[in-house]
Amino acid sequence: MSLFDDDFYSTRVKRRLRNEKRSDSGPFGRRGQGSTLKVALFSSAASAIVVALLFTFVRGGGSAEPVAKPALTGGQALVETSERIITASEKVRPAVVSIINLTNEALAAQDPKDKASKDEIPYNASLGSGVIFQKKDGKAYIITNAHVIQDAAKVQAVMVNGDKKEATIVGKDNVTDLAVLQVDDKGVDTVVELGNSSKLRDGEMVIAIGNPLGFGDSLTQGIVSNKKRVIPVSLNQDGNYDWEQEVIQIDAAINQGNSGGALVDLNGKLVGINSMKVADTGVEGIGFAIPIDNAIPILQTLMEKGKIARPYMGLYSMDLGTYLDGLQMDVADDSDSGNDGSADGQTDGSLESADPIVPDGVDEGVIVLEAVGPSLAAGIQFNDIIVELDGKPIRSTLDLRKYLYNSKKIGESLKVTYYRDGKKASLNVKLQEKTEEPQDR
Repeated sequence: MSLFDDDFYSTRVKRRLRNEKRSDSGPFGRRGQGSTLKVALFSSAASAIVVALLFTFVRGGGSAEPVAKPALTGGQALVETSERIITASEKVRPAVVSIINLTNEALAAQDPKDKASKDEIPYNASLGSGVIFQKKDGKAYIITNAHVIQDAAKVQAVMVNGDKKEATIVGKDNVTDLAVLQVDDKGVDTVVELGNSSKLRDGEMVIAIGNPLGFGDSLTQGIVSNKKRVIPVSLNQDGNYDWEQEVIQIDAAINQGNSGGALVDLNGKLVGINSMKVADTGVEGIGFAIPIDNAIPILQTLMEKGKIARPYMGLYSMDLGTYLDGLQMDVADDSDSGNDGSADGQTDGSLESADPIVPDGVDEGVIVLEAVGPSLAAGIQFNDIIVELDGKPIRSTLDLRKYLYNSKKIGESLKVTYYRDGKKASLNVKLQEKTEEPQDR
């Protein structure tokens, strides 16, 4: 007799047992049959209890309320993560393009008589990515980074199917590192769906799509490491941090050429514009994207006006703290070389006279290297040490720029407090708008 045919494992009582007459030996009839029937009924009851308990646990601890299950947009049932990645990628990929930045140098490398040469990408051209986010009046509009099209004499956009289109720069903003390009919309069938970056969660899976190292239509996946990271940046690319940018930190691989590409969630919605990464020995998986919520107002203004108008003060400067640190390093170098710091170890008088006079106790502020435009007209001079704007302490160039851009408007007056030759003074600067993107303050 096999195991599962044995009456002990059956929850049913055989017909012959139900039809037999009961005897006086017990409530279930004969002794042997009664024992078997008892076991069967107890087994049946135990099985029923186990099933009931399992059903209770599955339903969430006995709660009568159904447990909410995550679902995709449109009521689609929860599917495996890999399938969501595939679906989201297929949805967004046609809207992601490669951007070719042809500088004058790159154009010079092309042979105008060689048609094949004109179709090829010059070796010294810059490559980036972009995202089609709007179609209107026969035109398609592309988001990218401002640094992707820096110094461009000509810009081209390569569609996912390989079609190459001439692109026009609608507008760009170096401060936010955003730009808008325009191409004809022939053959453009897909526009990315804008998401909501403020609803991202740390640990949420995202996809980066772009043109890394010239490998067009490439994607990587990762998670949101920090949805609201603030990092210092150097707008002039001179190594001095003069602005702060709020970004989404991700661990998806970001390489050269990914800049301007799409960061999307698993619903295929655009939540960020891939912008930069930490590139250093021993550093892996630290990339950054501009949140789409922050980008949208900038993009709208660029499409309307072609630029972001900000108040212009007219200063080239350096941080006082950086200057003082440099002096300390010079003293240390002199000490190492055996110089005791006497007059014999000083530079000539012309260089010494160019040094700013720093009052005792003043170790934070901004040293003026050159005043132009509004600042020059107001009377600010070389080597002035600016310590306050409108009565608010200014510790660095970053503080100066943040206050200027976030708190002041074009045409307003700015009270500048400074030290000149060790003496404290104040003056007012009438802020203006500069027609070209300012490289100074």
